[in-house]
Amino acid sequence: MNIIPVFLQYDSVYTVNPQYTAGFELGLLATARLTNRFELRFNPQLLFTDRSLIYRLKYQDPFEQTDTVTKRIESIITTFPLQIKFFSDRIGNFRVYMLAGIKGDIDLASNARAKRADELVKIQKYDYGYEAGIGFNFYFPSFIFSPEIKISNGLKNIHSRDENLKYSNVLDRISSRMIVFCIHLEG
Repeated sequence: MNIIPVFLQYDSVYTVNPQYTAGFELGLLATARLTNRFELRFNPQLLFTDRSLIYRLKYQDPFEQTDTVTKRIESIITTFPLQIKFFSDRIGNFRVYMLAGIKGDIDLASNARAKRADELVKIQKYDYGYEAGIGFNFYFPSFIFSPEIKISNGLKNIHSRDENLKYSNVLDRISSRMIVFCIHLEG
């Protein structure tokens, strides 16, 4: 998140910080084996999350009687990652893999076109970015259990700036950044 150059001229807001929040996602997994070490993976997912921004104000909010205001931006995101997966040698019932790829996101709860947005921070509908991570395959007799952790970063500015909104006009850029922990079950 970037602050616009005239941020200090808006004397009602001192700072804006993102709050770390959790989400929940469900997805499907389609793989194509390229070689013994490489797979191409398509993993569409539906992500339920919210983004929160904490504003520290110069003056107390008259309704809340505090100098800190939190603005929540609820999101339902469909994400379409395409990844290359690199496998290690299998040691017994265990294998390590690394993955890297690109993704496209659609925020189904986007509020960028909201007409009554007095207190909102508007978010655009589309985003794209890259992902990288590491995971482990544990082979069981009837399924494969694969926990993985990955970093997912958006490259696009998803902030839909509106000069007339108090909490939106002090921001220049909002980018999506996630650390994702996934559990895959393959039959």
